[in-house]
Amino acid sequence: MPEVASVLYGREDIRRRVEELGRTIAGDHAGREPVLVTVLKGGAVFLADLIRCIDLPVQTHFMAISRYGDAEESHGRVKILLDVDADLTGRDVLLVEDIVDTGLTSRYLSSVLRSRGAASVELCTLLDKSVRRIVPLVPRYIGFDCPDRFVVGYGLDFAERYRNLPDILQVEDLEALRHDPDILTTMLATA
Repeated sequence: MPEVASVLYGREDIRRRVEELGRTIAGDHAGREPVLVTVLKGGAVFLADLIRCIDLPVQTHFMAISRYGDAEESHGRVKILLDVDADLTGRDVLLVEDIVDTGLTSRYLSSVLRSRGAASVELCTLLDKSVRRIVPLVPRYIGFDCPDRFVVGYGLDFAERYRNLPDILQVEDLEALRHDPDILTTMLATA
C-alpha cells in the first residue's frame, strides 16, 4: 500500500523558522506594539509559537470565519463569526495565517482590518502556497513555500483531525484520507 502522507516540514525546521520570523518581525516593528490577529482554528498553533519569539509588547486577537466543511479551500467565501474586539485605529496589524493559497480570504480579511483604521496591515503566513494564487497578494513574512499539496499538522486539519501533529505532513493519497479520515492516527501515536 502506498504511503498516505509524509513529512513535508519537520518540527525542528518549523521551530527554527518560527524563531527567525519572530526576530524579523521584532526588528521590523522595533519601538512599536503590533497587534497580531489570527483566524481560528488553524492559525492558533502558529500564533502561539510566533508570539513567544517576538521580543516586543504585542496584542493578540482572534477571528473566526464560517467553515467551508471538509473542502480544501474557501474560494474567498467567508462570513465573520468572531471578530477582533479592539480598536485598531492607528495600530500596526499583522494578520497571521497558517496557510495562504488563493489569497482570496487573506485579501478580504486584510481589507476588513484596514477599514478599521489600522495604520498598516501586513500578512504573515507559515505556509505560502503561491502556486495557487488567484489574486495579486504577497505576504510580507513567509515561513515556507508550500508545494501544491494538501497538508495537515501544526494547526492544519482534515475534518478537524491532525491539528496536533508537531510536523506538517503532505498528503500523498487524499482519496485514502477521504475514505478513512482516521488513517493517519498512527502518526499521532509516533509523533
